[in-house]
Amino acid sequence: MSRGSEEAGSCDAAQSADDSWRLTYVTGDLFSCPEDEALAHCISEDCRMGAGIAVRFRKEFDGVEELQEQNKLTGQCAVLQRNKRFIYYLVTKKRASHKPNYDSLRRSLEDMKSLCERDGVTRVSMPRIGCGLDRLKWDQVSEILERVFGRSGISITVYSLPERAETKAMNENRRR
Repeated sequence: MSRGSEEAGSCDAAQSADDSWRLTYVTGDLFSCPEDEALAHCISEDCRMGAGIAVRFRKEFDGVEELQEQNKLTGQCAVLQRNKRFIYYLVTKKRASHKPNYDSLRRSLEDMKSLCERDGVTRVSMPRIGCGLDRLKWDQVSEILERVFGRSGISITVYSLPERAETKAMNENRRR
């Protein structure tokens, strides 16, 4: 499968042979995705959402109490509905200060898949889940996405912000 070129505004899709799902990469703001697409991101059981993109989800959709009332555990998925949009909260760790593992991410994605099927959702947009502050490796996360959603009829669009030139230069020159 091909991977996106990650140029500003670019979009690249990897599609399975039976045309039942698509993994698409977009460079841009996740919150600019079409309003009829569901959103997903990772949280902890304590629903703190105090860092990274989770802060924006908390501000955009509120509902922390609603999420806490669902009592979801690591490996499960909480959900909010705002207008016609579903927002899926992948519970990948116990506390905000912990790090997830690939198994907890996979289990939460499987739970999300069953919720998507229940809710009639066929398109989900997300960031590179687990790969920001949580430090998972995208090549392994994308394989999990393919295993869970391949042949499901649920298409996934992964958004990445464009890398600023100074950030790229700092990363290239950082001591290893």
